[in-house]
Amino acid sequence: MTLYTLSYLGTCLLFIAPLAVTLALKVNDLVGPPAAPASLALVAGAGSAVSLVGNPMFGRLSDRTSSRWGMRRPWMVGGLLGGTAGILGVATATNIATVVLGWCLAQLFFNAVLAVHVAVLPDQVPTTQRGQVSGVLGVCLPVASIGATFVVKLFSGHQLAMFLLPCAVGGVFIVVFALNLKDRRLAAEVKPAWTPREVVTTFVVNPRRHPDFAWAFLSRFLLVMAYAFLTTYQVYFLLDRLHAAEAEIPDLVFLGTVAQSSAVVLASLVGGRISDRVGRRKVFVCAAALVYAVAMVLLSIATTFPMYLVAVAVSGLGFGLYFAVDLALVTEVLPDPDNAAKDLGVFNYAGAVPFTLAPALAPGILSLGAGSYSVLFAVAAACAAAGAFAVLPVKALR
Repeated sequence: MTLYTLSYLGTCLLFIAPLAVTLALKVNDLVGPPAAPASLALVAGAGSAVSLVGNPMFGRLSDRTSSRWGMRRPWMVGGLLGGTAGILGVATATNIATVVLGWCLAQLFFNAVLAVHVAVLPDQVPTTQRGQVSGVLGVCLPVASIGATFVVKLFSGHQLAMFLLPCAVGGVFIVVFALNLKDRRLAAEVKPAWTPREVVTTFVVNPRRHPDFAWAFLSRFLLVMAYAFLTTYQVYFLLDRLHAAEAEIPDLVFLGTVAQSSAVVLASLVGGRISDRVGRRKVFVCAAALVYAVAMVLLSIATTFPMYLVAVAVSGLGFGLYFAVDLALVTEVLPDPDNAAKDLGVFNYAGAVPFTLAPALAPGILSLGAGSYSVLFAVAAACAAAGAFAVLPVKALR
């Protein structure tokens, strides 16, 4: 479990470092502040679109892998190498087209790493312990956020180091876990044959046949949409709304990440354990999404950096509790336990699509609101609140 947690932490680090700071700064350097939001929307949207294919595809491939190295291990190591090559391309890019290409490559292969890591939870952890384990895994994202922003802050001005060091640190954790994992093995003689229908169903789950899965999907989608508005545009919020200098951004984002992550750690560890003990999931997920909605309201009225810190700390409480319990909830409503990685890959759409839609919708929302980030974060609050109520129709769990 220790190695699994560290490896999951390393996986989070691969994604968070570019999304939190370095990708926005790279785009800003290439095109300048006026064109940066639209260019970042293009880069982030293209990468998220690729992840929609990569996560379920690699999940299905791992479910059907019958190698002597196991089902999950080959995709952990291969995905790490391919994704790091993409990050190197982003770091050395001299134009936006190259950034798009590199980020798409990174998203494709890092989603292989993510898909098989999430599948380890239903593979290895009993149902009665999944809330606690999900809570521990929920700590990984904030810790990765702190680590990523600290590295960026430490190596500010050295773009190659800012991009590649998180890959190096995360890669060590992933490789150590892969070498020690008692991986599932699929016998070649029972490996299902590929058919056109199997290929198509790799990317879908029938919501009418599996309504609990569909409602859980919708709840996660709406909550992540709110999170995507904050994560993708916090740099520009600090520059535009709080009038911070660009040189201050790494320090300010680091402080905000520490405030948010401290709350996430507390909520994740406590919430997951309590959920296991009382045997309930939905009430925790609903309450967490409502707390996140409150945080977005606070952010919409923030005019100073201390107000921003309070808002992101409250968002951390909601985010930590939500993802600690929601991941456990999802593993208990999977359509097919034998294809857990594939179904979790489809569920990952709920986490990936918002990062495509948010950058695409945000410029229009900002335009309608005359450039006001209050309007943008009010929309985020509405998304989070809707996500709270979307989980209530799930019938299989309390």
